[in-house]
Amino acid sequence: MNIIWALLMILGSSAAHHPQNDNHHVASIIQSSINSAIIASQSKDVAVSADNPPAKVDPQANAPKIKGVYVTAYSAGGSRMAQLLDLLDKTELNAMVIDIKDDAGYITYKTDNPDLIKKGNPQPFIHDINALMERLKEHQVYPIARVVVFKDTVLAKKRPDLSFVNKDGTVWKNGKGDSFVNPFSKEVWDYNVEIAKEAAKLGFKEIQFDYVRFPEGFEKRADSLKYIKNGKSRVDAVAEFVQYARKQLAPLGVRVSVDIFGYAASVPAAEGIGQDFNKISENVDVISPMVYPSHYTQGWFGAKDPDKEPYKTIKGSMTDTFKKLTPLEDQKPIVRPWIQDFTASWLGSGHYIKYGKAQVDEQIRALKDMKIDEYLLWNATNRYSPGVDY
Repeated sequence: MNIIWALLMILGSSAAHHPQNDNHHVASIIQSSINSAIIASQSKDVAVSADNPPAKVDPQANAPKIKGVYVTAYSAGGSRMAQLLDLLDKTELNAMVIDIKDDAGYITYKTDNPDLIKKGNPQPFIHDINALMERLKEHQVYPIARVVVFKDTVLAKKRPDLSFVNKDGTVWKNGKGDSFVNPFSKEVWDYNVEIAKEAAKLGFKEIQFDYVRFPEGFEKRADSLKYIKNGKSRVDAVAEFVQYARKQLAPLGVRVSVDIFGYAASVPAAEGIGQDFNKISENVDVISPMVYPSHYTQGWFGAKDPDKEPYKTIKGSMTDTFKKLTPLEDQKPIVRPWIQDFTASWLGSGHYIKYGKAQVDEQIRALKDMKIDEYLLWNATNRYSPGVDY
């Protein structure tokens, strides 16, 4: 803490000699310096513990309010990027969440890091990552790197010892053919943190971790699969990965955010998959619950068909989110939900509606009424509705 007092004295002296300086600017410099000093002390060799999260310090206190869209690596490296940049140039949208490690486990750009090459089988979906970062900078886009963590078929195939193995020796797959790697494994943690560190060096301002969990329904097969265990509960393993990642990344000046099922705020901890909404939230800068109306079943929040009532569904989910987070007090993260800009026709006739401007506007209105001014829009094909009032 002596470092902090020294910074305060130096900055205070500087402000006194320049009374014409804007007070807000000076305060901002002081706060940023204090935050950096605290983060540096937290990143020392302090053991991670799900029951003892470090005090919340924002490594990017001056970040703007984020309103962003999801962008696949194919779009980021292809012709659609021009349309997406034009959308941001002409609206209040200011951020892109770009796949840097995708849902299959592929690193989506060329890297020279030998460990990442060995484990990740990089694919040049983004042909020139440095040119992309420069392009984002020119358009004043806040860049967020999406890193899919434990859903990783690529690594599971290469290293079955880091995955979950059936009795016959084959790597376990879910019904869609996807494999996961083991959240108990420190080697898996370090691999994903190394990807995040490289993204930070490339210029990404935030790392968004997705699939920070065990496979769905894992509790039903936890005793029949072969995998490394470390004596921790699944909930603690997941929370401690996030805490570990944040300690490693905060000194680089990047925020850490995590995607989580929207209904996790409305139910007790999902111990089967290892997701405890609050334990994850107190260890991240930003929490992004995926509150797509289509993902709630009939009756949620008093809506017969939630997909057909976007305002009611979003408002109900945010009400539950704030109730859940209230006990965290100073450890509360920024709440930045994912909202829906796609049509969920798979719900079947009579249970969904076509989504467009009106439905996206309704979701944003619900967020505004709940005093939430940050959000992200999801469309898997990156085709976003025109004319939305962002």
